[in-house]
Amino acid sequence: MTTETAVEKPKLARKDFLSSIDPRWCPGCGDYAILKNLTSVYAEMGVPREKFTVISGIGCSSRLPYYAETYGFHTIHGRAPTVALGAKLANPDLNVWVITGDGDALSIGGNHFMHTIRRNPDIKIVLFNNQIYGLTKGQASPTSPPGLKTKTTPFGAIDTPVRPSMLAIASGATFSARVLDTDGTMMKEVMTAAARHRGTAVIEVLVNCVIFNDGIFDLYTNKETAADNVVKLKHGEPLIFGKNSDKALVMDGVSPKVVGINDSGISAERFIRHDASFESSSFSYMLASMDHPEFPLPVGILRQVSKPTYEDAMLSQEVGITSKRKRPTLDEVLTAGDTWTVG
Repeated sequence: MTTETAVEKPKLARKDFLSSIDPRWCPGCGDYAILKNLTSVYAEMGVPREKFTVISGIGCSSRLPYYAETYGFHTIHGRAPTVALGAKLANPDLNVWVITGDGDALSIGGNHFMHTIRRNPDIKIVLFNNQIYGLTKGQASPTSPPGLKTKTTPFGAIDTPVRPSMLAIASGATFSARVLDTDGTMMKEVMTAAARHRGTAVIEVLVNCVIFNDGIFDLYTNKETAADNVVKLKHGEPLIFGKNSDKALVMDGVSPKVVGINDSGISAERFIRHDASFESSSFSYMLASMDHPEFPLPVGILRQVSKPTYEDAMLSQEVGITSKRKRPTLDEVLTAGDTWTVG
């Protein structure tokens, strides 16, 4: 009788996932915090470095594969999700992470972003959102707010901005989260949860661009204003916020509403309790759509549900087909169907 022994996981530290290339982002950029937390999560997963591949498109965010000691691809603008899907299908055992930005993912890459999410491959997408094109020196991006003056919108942006988390949830994301680059603790917790999730996980990180869009998220990161403008999502707990934890969110008919906790006639039973596991995406979509000044900004895991992955479905289909058919030879494949001779 033989006893099966568990495979011992490799003991790795964060430094093991840092390449010899020094990161080159502007001093004070939130991208450094993302790299720090991401490589910390990699180390704690107990997965060999050769089992990771980090894939990016174009932009400041997309330099990250050079700084992580893993396999990786620096692909073309907006196409990182497509390359990532190919890598995952070719080798389902890989831990595939896409690093992208608001311009890369939501402009030229919007189609790839949306269709990758709806297919639900086991891929993690970290979207750096600084609401500007930083690498090309400060043009308006798909997430730039109305009125923002940039090199391409000198009189102020007039477009309705894309809301990344709303788009992800509307596309069927089985895991969607939003975090601030200044909250390292929450960022690491969310990245850890994403790493453990089976399916496409989308993490939107609000990043301050210190050169071309400095202070765009001050309302949510400044110690004087953050408490009154941010609500941290914790599973099973009521949506309470404010400097003195004196505000809450309740449902007013079919819409959310901010109330004072001490307001007469407001029962604690009416407070909305967070549940990211609702099968319907309506609750998480409602949270993702909340915006200043009417509502606080929800941060944390918006949605986390379980559904079959794309690669599992494809493998199941392949097994079903091959079990009923004899595997053809190469010659049979080449001569199958219509053929013709070129004279």
